[in-house]
Amino acid sequence: MRVADLVFTGGSRGGRAFLSDAARSTARAVAVTDGRISAIGHDLSEMIGPDTEVVDLAGGLLVPGFQDAHVHPVWGGLDMLRCDLSGLATREQYLERIAEYAAEHPDDEWILGGGWQMSAFPGGTPTAAELDAVVPDRPAFLPNRDGHGAWVNSRALALAGITAETPDPADGRIERDAGGAPSGTLHEGAMGLVNRLLPAEPVERLVEALVQGQRYLHSFGVTAWQDAIVGTEYGDAGDPLPAYRAAAATGELTGRVVGALWWDRSRGLEQIEDIVERRAAGSVGRFRARSVKIMQDGVAENFTAAMLEPYCDGHGHPREDSGISFVEPELLKEAATRLDALGFTLHFHAIGDRAVRECLDAVEAALLHNGPRGNRHHISHIQVVHPDDVPRFRALDVTANMQMLWATLEPQMVDLTIPFLGDTRSAWQYPFGDLLRSGAVLAAGSDWSVSTPNPLAAMHVAVNRRSAPTEWEGDYPPFLPEQAIDLGTALAAYTSGSAYVNHLDDTGTIAVGMRADLALLDRDPFEHPVEEIGLTEVRGTWVEGVRVYDAADGAAGDSRGRSGGVEAQDLG
Repeated sequence: MRVADLVFTGGSRGGRAFLSDAARSTARAVAVTDGRISAIGHDLSEMIGPDTEVVDLAGGLLVPGFQDAHVHPVWGGLDMLRCDLSGLATREQYLERIAEYAAEHPDDEWILGGGWQMSAFPGGTPTAAELDAVVPDRPAFLPNRDGHGAWVNSRALALAGITAETPDPADGRIERDAGGAPSGTLHEGAMGLVNRLLPAEPVERLVEALVQGQRYLHSFGVTAWQDAIVGTEYGDAGDPLPAYRAAAATGELTGRVVGALWWDRSRGLEQIEDIVERRAAGSVGRFRARSVKIMQDGVAENFTAAMLEPYCDGHGHPREDSGISFVEPELLKEAATRLDALGFTLHFHAIGDRAVRECLDAVEAALLHNGPRGNRHHISHIQVVHPDDVPRFRALDVTANMQMLWATLEPQMVDLTIPFLGDTRSAWQYPFGDLLRSGAVLAAGSDWSVSTPNPLAAMHVAVNRRSAPTEWEGDYPPFLPEQAIDLGTALAAYTSGSAYVNHLDDTGTIAVGMRADLALLDRDPFEHPVEEIGLTEVRGTWVEGVRVYDAADGAAGDSRGRSGGVEAQDLG
């Protein structure tokens, strides 16, 4: 046998590889040659030569590199470079950090950042007055952790001309006090009233943010992802597309990336021509712009998730509102049909049961008009799914793109979601088990920077329906435990399942001929209690056989990879 460049072996301390194939196979050794898996077996010592790098599994588990099917690494990296509130949890902590950041950056025209939790504030809505107390001299714009609302101060409201007389936009809401004046929280499309005023970030800054976000993803074993918004809808970060093109051309982009081009809900079908042009321009190195992201609704916590029935008032009585369908359903069907015919993968955001149904209806319309085209459409978030719609995922070949980490009881779910959904709909949340049993294809993503990009923390929730130890937010019972899935299924969703929706067909499993995109875990979670899945950490990450993360030094390896990163690669 040919001498390998890299061999993973259990050695004296054991360890194995999880191949993520249909049989859930394992192996004791894996060899890599020229960036691809060249052999799998029990003992591959004959492939070890004087120049072969040997990695001792040391009791750990080698897995295919995780693939995040819904993430925002440019914006996440930018948050890390700005006033990052994501590691904090209380109103007092947020205000202290904002005050510190403002003092440390006296020359910043705006105070930007974000990542606060709605559960830290009454009703999930902080006020401008609170922010004015620590930032009185400059405008401040701080989106919350889910990106569907922003905390602004009085200077920002004044610059945007937002007053008691300002009407709510069709796709959002201005939070108001008892007198009707804007109180300091902007929901959904109302964020755009301030967003349009933010200073543009230069491409160099966005590349810096991308590299920062990529490094963070690699530290969790993520080797490929789908950037769920490549566009300018939320202008605080700018359009990630130029950053991806620049990083891919120089070799700084080490992950494999599919860009989901943003569908502008303020426009109609005329934008399809622009989207086609952006797809043609967005194919450099390891980056491909082959998906279209359609955000069909908002989130339940601010009553913008599109529901089939009205929300409750918190006491079991119906309200008048049932959320917002951002794209009119008939237009959604026509858009889906045309985009499907052009070979795009449709990547939907759907939180409410009405939004999920509208997205499934749109795919059904496309199938009826175009026939099966293998474009691998998927719906992200799937928080509330009407039971009648669960089997439609399989019937329509729509992948369920799960954000597993959210399927747990925590303060936001307990205080801001369940009381307003009511008992019946609350029991329809995150039906991973039902989707699995119905035969649906499962993929997984984090939506970082909304929540941690740690796949092991997410898998912990999928199996236990309780928060991982690293993300603990209170002592709650398992949330709808009948919807739990097993660890092998969760791991496959984060590897081969996400590779499927990304059309990265030579990744996602460990098999001879596949690209050597791999992650080494510090323990074998299959050999420990399921309550400890979330304690598992990543020791190393490789893309095409090149180490891009080593826990020993906490840093990425050769950022350019084996080929220098400038050669375009066929991603399938």
